[in-house]
Amino acid sequence: MTTSLRHGLAVVFSALLGSTVIADEGAEEASVFLTDPAAIESFLWTNRPVIVFADSPADPRFIEQIALLEAQEDALRERDVVVLTDTDPAAKSELRTQLRPRGFMMVLIGKDGGVKLRKPFPWDVRELGRVIDKMPMRQQEIRDRRGDG
Repeated sequence: MTTSLRHGLAVVFSALLGSTVIADEGAEEASVFLTDPAAIESFLWTNRPVIVFADSPADPRFIEQIALLEAQEDALRERDVVVLTDTDPAAKSELRTQLRPRGFMMVLIGKDGGVKLRKPFPWDVRELGRVIDKMPMRQQEIRDRRGDG
């Protein structure tokens, strides 16, 4: 196994196990990476789900996307993002049935439950943040936080 593949698998496994470890340690802030994906409807009006699909956890695009997201977890948390992953097409999960990915796909869902972005390649959190920050609901959140509301 190559070093980069070994590192990539470590990233994936740490992402999948991250929220459990953080919860056990009693950390101040929970991870944005969820190990038990719920239905999109359960995040309605509270979070912006980012769903990362791949046909395998070894997909290099999946590994890269998870690494990009992990590197900027605070920026995701600030924008109420939760990250869900699905790397098992055979399971025919509810997320796959609803969003119909083909191979790798990253999907951003708004707090209103609508699909805001679909990308067939990894995206940096800065680019993702720009899309979120342009959303009317996010603009209102920023104004409320500043007290301009």
